[in-house]
Amino acid sequence: MSASNPKVISLSNIKTACESCSLHQLCLPLELAHDDIEALDRIIKQRKPLHRGDYLFQMGDPFRAIYAVRSGSIKTFTSSGNGDEQVTGFHLPSEIVGLDAITSHRHPCSARALETTSVCEIPFDQLEALGNRIPGLQRQLLRIMSREILEDQNMMIWLGKKSAEERLAALLLRISQRFQERKFSALEFNLSMSRTDIANYLGLAVETVSRLFSRFQQEGLLNVDRKHLIIHDLDGLQRMAGIDPARHPRSS
Repeated sequence: MSASNPKVISLSNIKTACESCSLHQLCLPLELAHDDIEALDRIIKQRKPLHRGDYLFQMGDPFRAIYAVRSGSIKTFTSSGNGDEQVTGFHLPSEIVGLDAITSHRHPCSARALETTSVCEIPFDQLEALGNRIPGLQRQLLRIMSREILEDQNMMIWLGKKSAEERLAALLLRISQRFQERKFSALEFNLSMSRTDIANYLGLAVETVSRLFSRFQQEGLLNVDRKHLIIHDLDGLQRMAGIDPARHPRSS
């Protein structure tokens, strides 16, 4: 259908979603007929805000929906029989949580809010039925899933071949890039995750992570005050992560 058709409007005008909404990446690439927009709008449910420590879902829960983070942040993790946690990811605004449960129909990990967090709930059976009518919606979901697979692969490389300082620098750069992609500052942001969670995710000791933050500050790469982080030397942080700034230029 042509974009000039008056019955076709950008999905960015959807009532539930807006440019700063977590559905931005899911919706903006599509142009749908008004009836399709109304159909998608009807299945999206905005949940009550989660407070820090609240669970969005727990490991083993039946899979019913995927969730889009509107604001705040979420940690996903698995738990062993003795209660030990393994952090599997951090999810920021405009990111989707829960796609890894599609195959088994049960959530393979738990998701817990790191701060006050707002999410949209998208019942998957209704989304799937709608996707059969709107091929572009299916394609965008596949893009999101593909990106998650790529990030998992990159994480395996970090943990398997990178030094401690390279792991931490690479994580901070990735968070910076994710904020930048969503039109937030790439150089100044809050780290909602604790040092313990960062260490767990990177496979490091908490003492090592704390020592590296101090080292990065002493070398003028960044400044961190509790959870507030400012990157002063982006190129230097890239070099610390083993990335050549000349080959991977970044916007400020």
